[in-house]
Amino acid sequence: MSEINVLDKAFEGGDFSHQHLAKGEYENCKFTNCNFSECNLSNFKFIDCNFSGCNLSLVNLSHALLRDISFNNCKMLGIRFDVCNEFGLSFSINGCQLNHSSFYKTKIKKTFFKDSQLQEVDFSECDLSGSVFENCNLLQATFDRTNLEKCDFRSAYNYSFDPEKNKIKKARFSFPGVAGLLDKYDIEVD
Repeated sequence: MSEINVLDKAFEGGDFSHQHLAKGEYENCKFTNCNFSECNLSNFKFIDCNFSGCNLSLVNLSHALLRDISFNNCKMLGIRFDVCNEFGLSFSINGCQLNHSSFYKTKIKKTFFKDSQLQEVDFSECDLSGSVFENCNLLQATFDRTNLEKCDFRSAYNYSFDPEKNKIKKARFSFPGVAGLLDKYDIEVD
């Protein structure tokens, strides 16, 4: 079966968990209130696309190309971004629920996360340098050997990681959130 090329198309309210999206390349497309829950989007290509109000929970993104993607107010539970095509991997996350997802070893420099739930997300060995976590909940998110240089955590909350096991040069923090850098010492900060 041949792959299709779709350009400048709007998809609204589609339930692709039952009626599958045709495999191919989607460029400058808008997906609004669509259900992709548990869909297999492996080897799909999405370029300059916007996903708004969509359910992408447990979607399979193996070798999928995500370049300049905007996710707004989406439910995105349990997604493995670490299996995406790493070439040009870039996106922004705004108002999304991204809990239990993985970015293990991905290179996603200067990524913008805003007003999102990032609970129990794995950022181990990820290059997040220059990224912004604006008003994001990072409860039990894992940062281990992660490049966090020049990241902005000033309005993020519930984060906890060891500064000795991560690169944090020029990262920005505010009080009281910065106390999360001291959790390993089991001390109380008043």
